[in-house]
Amino acid sequence: MSVSELINNTGKTAFSFELLPPLKGNSIQQVYNAIDRLKEFDPKYINITTHHSESIYKEDENGTYRKVNVRRRPGSVAIAAAIQNKYGIRAVPHIISQGFSREETEYALIDLSFLGVTDLLVLRGDSKKLDADQRKMDSHPHATGLQEQVNNFNKGITFDGSSFTPPEEPFSYGMACYPEKHEESPNMESEIYYTRMKVDNGAEYLVTQMFFDNSEYFEFVRRCREAGITVPIIPGIKPIHLKNQLTALPRIFRSDIPEELAAALRKCKDDEDAKEVGVEWCTGQCKELIRNNVPSIHFYSLMATESVRRVAKEIY
Repeated sequence: MSVSELINNTGKTAFSFELLPPLKGNSIQQVYNAIDRLKEFDPKYINITTHHSESIYKEDENGTYRKVNVRRRPGSVAIAAAIQNKYGIRAVPHIISQGFSREETEYALIDLSFLGVTDLLVLRGDSKKLDADQRKMDSHPHATGLQEQVNNFNKGITFDGSSFTPPEEPFSYGMACYPEKHEESPNMESEIYYTRMKVDNGAEYLVTQMFFDNSEYFEFVRRCREAGITVPIIPGIKPIHLKNQLTALPRIFRSDIPEELAAALRKCKDDEDAKEVGVEWCTGQCKELIRNNVPSIHFYSLMATESVRRVAKEIY
């Protein structure tokens, strides 16, 4: 079953989480260790983030510097296949448009199709670290353009318009949504408009950006339903585990921190204190979400696997 089918047929609030590929040169065992700590909670799927190359300057022996492109976290396609083969859990690699050409995206889709990985999370990705050459790349400026490429691939249409035999099992996919508004959206009405566009064009479910105030999520879902959006809207949750995330997360992800949580974090002496506050807050968030019958909870477990495990033990 696809991810959307798994979610719709679970009968209770499902569990899923997200992983980073290891840094280049590190072992995939890091990924396996994280899954081994969380698999007891019956994850319906596991997301794997995807990262574009970044430009750095390296010094040659003669003292001159040259620009090289480095992908710090490669291997998302291979990791997705490895997870499905080793654990029998649906793997959902992120497919991003920023930093990848349309041709590169097509090759990734071909590889994933051959490997039997047919669930995707379709995203624009972060453009802040793109260099000038990457900004000129033949890539999709928005996630909806990338979505159209995936749809065309399912129909047997390449990125340049030529035809091929459609894949035996087409890709199914989810996309992102933003209860507190994407930073580039002028208002919430615009946010709902583009969210509906994603669903009308084939997104089978939506996963929210992380949030820490459940009322924001409930209000967003209400507005989506009023706009005719009927697909599952999965809350994306992250347990805070570092003291500096009080200011870092709002800056990076535009997520508001409720004052009650902010006040508790300001009292923390160190990261261990912050981790305890984060687990307690996240557990309360999740219990309220489950009481309101959310279809699934998706954990942004990046570097916080142990905190996610502690929360999951309380709610699953």
